[in-house]
Amino acid sequence: MILRGSAVYWFLFLLFRFVLRRDVRSMGVADLLFVVLVADAASNAMQGDYKSIGDGMVLVSTLAAWNYAMDWLAFRLAPVARFMEPPPEVVVRNGQPNHRLLVRQMMSLHELESKLRSLGVESLAQVRIARLESDGSLSVFTFDDKAHHGPSEGQPPAGGT
Repeated sequence: MILRGSAVYWFLFLLFRFVLRRDVRSMGVADLLFVVLVADAASNAMQGDYKSIGDGMVLVSTLAAWNYAMDWLAFRLAPVARFMEPPPEVVVRNGQPNHRLLVRQMMSLHELESKLRSLGVESLAQVRIARLESDGSLSVFTFDDKAHHGPSEGQPPAGGT
């Protein structure tokens, strides 16, 4: 059961880290449904034949242990931290949007402009540099040297649904 739990943990971690890079706070209804279905499928894959509460506790403990171990390692080792979290990416430089990044993140120019307005930036022309942070928030520095930072908790980050 520990091996099953470990295998599914790593499969899901790699899937969410490299294939589905969206932040949990930016989930739309379809994304939430996907996560629920993945959780159910993963549960079936991890459970195997277990029938007792003790088996369930072992399985949940295995997942929690992996989660704690990865957080601990990321805090102490820079290479692990880089592996765990994507680096910030420049989405606007000197008023010019990075169209490749927008396409890769499935973010329209309209969504980017809307997010900038919500941070108090009226137009792309005001942006010296804007970075899409690893947590999905947008950090913006304008030519007038004012820093505009991403959303506080509870607000959706930059990016689509």
